[in-house]
Amino acid sequence: MHVVIMGCGRVGSTLARSLEDRNHTVSIIDNNPDAFRRLGPSFNGDKITGYGFDQAVLTKAGIGRADAFAAVSSGDNSNIIAARVARESFGIQQVVARIYDPGRAEVYQRLGITTVATVKWTADQVLRRIQPAGAEPDFRDPSGTVRVDQIPITEPWIGHRSVDFQQQVKVRIAWIDRLGEGMLPGRETVLQEGDLLHVVMREENAADAYVVIENGPEDTN
Repeated sequence: MHVVIMGCGRVGSTLARSLEDRNHTVSIIDNNPDAFRRLGPSFNGDKITGYGFDQAVLTKAGIGRADAFAAVSSGDNSNIIAARVARESFGIQQVVARIYDPGRAEVYQRLGITTVATVKWTADQVLRRIQPAGAEPDFRDPSGTVRVDQIPITEPWIGHRSVDFQQQVKVRIAWIDRLGEGMLPGRETVLQEGDLLHVVMREENAADAYVVIENGPEDTN
């Protein structure tokens, strides 16, 4: 697919290179031509100097054939204006805007513009890592019914089958991070030291689930 990016800062340049690594074509826009140095000599996409909310600049960047548009400059106002122009003037459905103000992000989310609220996301990530396990999930669905948690394997569960863990804790293991790689467990997968479990559970069962995890498996013999 072809993606147009506004903003060639650390986020925009990293996104552009990542998209190229996945064999997509990229046009990146920035009003400061020096910013394109972040892309490195191997970048093959188009580098357009200008403002991403200018229709002429967007047209030069290939917005007419674009499958997606990302506004990731350092300014909330610029990102929102550019996102709306891409969506409303050019009909781009996949539009994402980087927003620092979480309150404004929620407003534009309701208008159909996908937003990444940088400050809120960063705060949430720090919060999850400084609180005890289970205090705050990685993800909670909009209804608040289902959550996804990261659970480092505890010593009592090492050597037990994933199916036993799921049945006793009353969760589903979505995947396991093991030795730096993700893996999908089968019923007979044996939990190992160092495993990081990504589990899905109902919010109402979370407290009980963590009690079972801490207490360890019941003797089923």
